[in-house]
Amino acid sequence: MAIAACAPGISALRAQPRKLKVLVAGGHPGDPEYGCGGTICRYVDQGHDVALLYLNRGEKTCPESPEQSAANPRVAEAKRACEILKARPIFAPQCDAHAVVDSARYDEFRAIVEAENPDVLFTHWPVDNHRDHRAIAMLSLDAWLRLNRRFALYYYEVSDGEDTAMFAPSDYVDISSAEPRKRTACYAHASQSPDKYYALQDQIARFRGVESRHERAEAFTRHVASPTGLLP
Repeated sequence: MAIAACAPGISALRAQPRKLKVLVAGGHPGDPEYGCGGTICRYVDQGHDVALLYLNRGEKTCPESPEQSAANPRVAEAKRACEILKARPIFAPQCDAHAVVDSARYDEFRAIVEAENPDVLFTHWPVDNHRDHRAIAMLSLDAWLRLNRRFALYYYEVSDGEDTAMFAPSDYVDISSAEPRKRTACYAHASQSPDKYYALQDQIARFRGVESRHERAEAFTRHVASPTGLLP
């Protein structure tokens, strides 16, 4: 089992000779921040480019116009969270709780990933209670396979026990020093009960910290055929 960072400030990527592109996919605004917010901070602080790819804008029905979408408070919250994390927001055109996984959607999602050309892709664990989480896990896996496995693929957890189940980490990232910024980014999603959900996620971070001998950590499962050595 790999521990990605042995102590605060020690990075497996310190000798990385080039700027990495990191793509963190989530079912809804807030998911990447809760599951990977500390890791996102670690990447950004090392000078790497990070984008958060949301499967939807938190809308139960797709907006009829760009103006209607822009008025959605969850879009504003996501943009604010990305500003805090110093990441870029990207929105795929699906709808909350109505995720579709078919040939057209596979192609659509792959095109987004291909345009980003990431070195690392993070996505939801496929054994999650929310169907949108399961959907983006399948869309991400298909994109990775169709793009010849040329980037690293990692799975992350959210609200373990309440949402994510049967998660067995292979890697950890120390987020002890990044926790305050992660918390602020998660609380940017003010419409989504952050007092409840951040407390759940922080319990996970503390537990993963115990496992990996840090104050707090985020845990990931790397696809066995994925490149290694790209966690911060």
